[in-house]
Amino acid sequence: MSTPRETDLYPPVKSFLEDQGYVVKAEVGAADVVAIRGEEPPVVVELKLVFSLALFHQCVERLKVSDDVYLAVAHKPGKPFYKAVKANTVLARRLGLGLMTVRLSDGLVSVHCDPGPYAPRKNTKRKASLLREFARRQGDPNDGGQTRVGLITAYRQDALKLAIYLFEVGASKGADVARETEVKRATVMMRDNHYGWFEKVEKGIYGISPEGAEAVKTSGRVLGSS
Repeated sequence: MSTPRETDLYPPVKSFLEDQGYVVKAEVGAADVVAIRGEEPPVVVELKLVFSLALFHQCVERLKVSDDVYLAVAHKPGKPFYKAVKANTVLARRLGLGLMTVRLSDGLVSVHCDPGPYAPRKNTKRKASLLREFARRQGDPNDGGQTRVGLITAYRQDALKLAIYLFEVGASKGADVARETEVKRATVMMRDNHYGWFEKVEKGIYGISPEGAEAVKTSGRVLGSS
């Protein structure tokens, strides 16, 4: 089987547009594809085998000549491409672009979004979660741009408060730990033992594990102190 080329996308895209009543021509000016139907504004399509930032740049540039601009990318089987289409559809909508994929094996053209103004809906739950995490977190213990591994969250900071208390005081009742550390969910957090820092001594009473003691020794950064 020969290696696919960008020109392989043109016949299916041309046929798809012609079926909708457009007159279609390739390489008109700087555009890969231009389609005209009556007195309507021109439809511009940029063809590429894969998604790239350069493709989005090209399509944004074409918005100077038409509001109806699509990017067309060769379809590939598999989950990674499906995820790429999903993510790039969101980006295309944000930019006011259309997105279509072309299955070269049979020429199937699928339109994932059309050009046009787009106002994303705000997710109030995510916004509330973001603000809640911001308010609960002490200091600024993370480096912007770091990976999720080792990320210091408000939950981790609360867990460390419990570990420090148990390290200094010894095994204690969950209610006492909650009151002294001002971490309301202390008992639940020690029971869940997400980080392996706590040990259940007896019903309702928890102590600190060797892992928890080690975490306490390196606690300055986690609690947002210098």
